[in-house]
Amino acid sequence: MKVAILQMEGTNCEEESFIAFRDSGFEPEYVHINLLKPGDLEKYNVLFIPGGFSAGDYVRAGAIFAARLKAKIWKDLKNFVDEGKIVMGVCNGFQVLIELGLLPAVDGISDEPQAALMVNDSNKFECRWTYLRRENDTIFTSKVPEVITLPVAHAEGKFVAPNKILEKIEEQKQVVFRYVKPDGSKADYPWNPNGSMNDIAAITNPQGNVLGIMPHPERAFFWYQHPDWTRKKREKGDGSLIFKSLIKYS
Repeated sequence: MKVAILQMEGTNCEEESFIAFRDSGFEPEYVHINLLKPGDLEKYNVLFIPGGFSAGDYVRAGAIFAARLKAKIWKDLKNFVDEGKIVMGVCNGFQVLIELGLLPAVDGISDEPQAALMVNDSNKFECRWTYLRRENDTIFTSKVPEVITLPVAHAEGKFVAPNKILEKIEEQKQVVFRYVKPDGSKADYPWNPNGSMNDIAAITNPQGNVLGIMPHPERAFFWYQHPDWTRKKREKGDGSLIFKSLIKYS
């Protein structure tokens, strides 16, 4: 399973993502958007868009990254998804996938965004640990227990969509994770750190091969990255279970 980890000015989670994929059994490579050409995606099984602040989050988070991908390889991207290959975007990567129309894509890939990741309700950058409840079985969650903890670090993470789109997301079981309180009950602030509608933290497309997730699994890959590592004994970090689920699928 070869993984293309995209880079551009402002992305900043490439190394953690590379390590997470490598240590899970994948073959990751860095691919800079400036060097990306039509046809380059054909040799990869997974396309990964990391977190960070691509292009300084100018215009809005993920918009410039998405526009450049559309200009360079839009046809290839659509073919990549239609062939059932895997696309994964974390934080800024989730924002890019929304801007591209690859998510939520309730009726197929859209040429225009169907949803948005808006400024947090707190109107500030939120950097904290969150609890996530697994909602539906996907290729990304076969090894994930009911509740896990992952960190967030974003200013624009509030998932919003028109009611008819939100209803389809729920009907088609596209929600992968929701923010919850530590006991698994419905979240309010700060457990839902951004005010996302329906407490949505991660979704897939209807086919289940494109994942967008706001919290960072690559930043909780090792057990010692958890803030409670001295109190709660883990064999591995919660984030690693997402990567391990994916390699099992392959």
